[in-house]
Amino acid sequence: MERNTRQRTAIRQAIAEAARPLLPQEILQAAEVAAPGLSLATVYRNLRTLVEEGELLAVTLPGEVPRYELAGAGHHHHFQCDSCQRVFEVHACPGNLAGLAPRGFVVERHELTLYGRCSDCGDSKRPNAARRVDRASGH
Repeated sequence: MERNTRQRTAIRQAIAEAARPLLPQEILQAAEVAAPGLSLATVYRNLRTLVEEGELLAVTLPGEVPRYELAGAGHHHHFQCDSCQRVFEVHACPGNLAGLAPRGFVVERHELTLYGRCSDCGDSKRPNAARRVDRASGH
């Protein structure tokens, strides 16, 4: 077990305060407030260690860079916003999905990702949502 560093504490705190899975770049931006001079390489190195130690889980969505969340939240799923690309935890589960598998197959686990618009992005026809998209794209 490695020692607890100021950088590692800032990374843990950034993820905990976000209350949603974060990309490494998002972790860097949030954590460098408490740990000035933090680099992306240091974030990645600490993420790898924290995953190995079981403190964090990598959330991997198809075609996406892994995001990271605190371990211990129990079985849950995720929602990805099509507009801002942020990922959120979904604490509901449809339950046993074994009936969806082909006959003779054994389901050992499942992951479910919902896609749509988060509450911040909402309906793209709303003026605030349009301004948010414009600011993010620089247009």
